[in-house]
Amino acid sequence: MSTPDFNLLVTLDVLLAEGSVARAARRLRLSPSAMSRALARLRETTGDPLLVRAGRGLVPTPRALALREQVGRLVQEAEAVLRPAGGLALGQLVRVFTLRSRDGFVENFGPRLLARVEAEAPGVRLRFVQKPDKDGAPLRDGEIDLETGVVGPDTAPELRAQALFRDRFIGVVRAGHPLCAGEITPQRYAAGRHVAVSRRGLEKGAIDAALLSLGLERQVGTLVAEFSTALALARASDLIASVPERHSGNLRDGMHSFALPLPLPEFTVSLLWHPRFDADLAHRWLRGCIREVCAAP
Repeated sequence: MSTPDFNLLVTLDVLLAEGSVARAARRLRLSPSAMSRALARLRETTGDPLLVRAGRGLVPTPRALALREQVGRLVQEAEAVLRPAGGLALGQLVRVFTLRSRDGFVENFGPRLLARVEAEAPGVRLRFVQKPDKDGAPLRDGEIDLETGVVGPDTAPELRAQALFRDRFIGVVRAGHPLCAGEITPQRYAAGRHVAVSRRGLEKGAIDAALLSLGLERQVGTLVAEFSTALALARASDLIASVPERHSGNLRDGMHSFALPLPLPEFTVSLLWHPRFDADLAHRWLRGCIREVCAAP
């Protein structure tokens, strides 16, 4: 069975509305002969004359009258599908968005983001999940809507990314720790006992490489998977935690923070999503909310 020509629906809709081949041709910017050929194809396809001669004009057959409302509705729905999306009524929007991030993001940016969303779109609910790795499959498969992270060579190439903020690693110790006083040199920093952070369980990282370039090595007392855990241990011991500054702001309350005396570059935290959501107005609105919340001082 051959696939029907859906362009004929538009032609039929105009013919039924105009009741004239000539007027329908002008409306669709076709020649009268082209419109006559289209009417012939419609008659062949439907098995009905559709429009028949009555004096000087054409009148619809019973089948055409029965089809008129349905055809008009189908054409309107097709036009709506192909038309660019209209305005977004945030007050009526009901949707759940899932955001995946590392620990610290929700604690530091979540309260302002939730307040913003509640004020603008009370029917929207945010669902925050932990980010155990950089696997792009959850974004690709639609399990999550957005993700925050550092774009690197292992980031899925099809993902969209937009910078949110710059961050850097800092050192954090409990109040009253010996590093709270005096200049913190690379030697003093390396001499303490450290809590290292690695999702993959690696004891060596960028900080160790920077120390090695200075001929130094730190003593790792324990290894954890999350920055929040490292800060909790440092708060209750003499361990030194090295964590991202902006990600850990609220988690460091009451503790002493200091710039690392090491040649470590800053890094960019970005917002990532799958290109299927590029033109989604609600998704675009939420991306804008996250960018503005993260840009606020």
